[in-house]
Amino acid sequence: MEPAAAPPTTAPQPIADARGVVFDFGRVLGAELIGTAVLVLCGVGAIVLGGETLGVLGVALAFGFALLVMMFVVAPVSGCHLNPAVTLAMLIAQRVSAKHALYAVIGQVIGAFAGAAIVWGIASGRPAWVRGSFGANGWDRSGFSGLGSTMVVEIVFTALLVLVMLIVTSRVVDAEIAGPAVGLTYALAHLVTYTIDGTGLNPVRSLAAAAFADTDPNALGQVWAFIVFPLVGAVVGVVLWLVIDDSRLEDTMLDTDFLRATRDSADNLVD
Repeated sequence: MEPAAAPPTTAPQPIADARGVVFDFGRVLGAELIGTAVLVLCGVGAIVLGGETLGVLGVALAFGFALLVMMFVVAPVSGCHLNPAVTLAMLIAQRVSAKHALYAVIGQVIGAFAGAAIVWGIASGRPAWVRGSFGANGWDRSGFSGLGSTMVVEIVFTALLVLVMLIVTSRVVDAEIAGPAVGLTYALAHLVTYTIDGTGLNPVRSLAAAAFADTDPNALGQVWAFIVFPLVGAVVGVVLWLVIDDSRLEDTMLDTDFLRATRDSADNLVD
């Protein structure tokens, strides 16, 4: 007599995938919270706790490696945005739902402040520690460049980060590909722009650092630029993605008569 066949097992459903299919938004919030906390803890922590020793290269690698590692950890859950600008881009590209984006941003805000609070707690226990700028971004102070340069680098390099994120996750979220690509892009952006404005590219990272900074550098007074310009860069990044990818304008939130006419005119010129 043959043994009875084992009952079929159902593989667990993914929480998120490249199409934005999500089954548990609470896990999205938790994943983005943890991931963003780690990003701020490692990145801002490198500036506050070891900035003079590590230098620009060390800070860039800290941010880049933190994002790379978190891509392996939370990308299957939430997409590993860890950045409202990236979440906005994914929403515009219709890769996530509005509810997914909302939960992700809430997690990012909480995570960024949690990470900054941990850095502050560690640093405050060091003898003769002075809070100073606390790794906050800015312009026309602390050796940074002017507002015009800040605007350009925040828009351009956020657009680059968004472009890479959209391209490497355009088919399937594959951490083995997406992690190194996105992490290295983030590190590269820091290498180029850190001396310009401290490298924002992430509104919640900038906001959390500014909130814990000394009031003397007026970090909170300048943080608006590091919220507005990266969000503009997110939109630019989606446009660039549409230019080089085979995705359709009609499948995004940028689908307007003006942009359709612009695209059609450009196609006619090429033909």
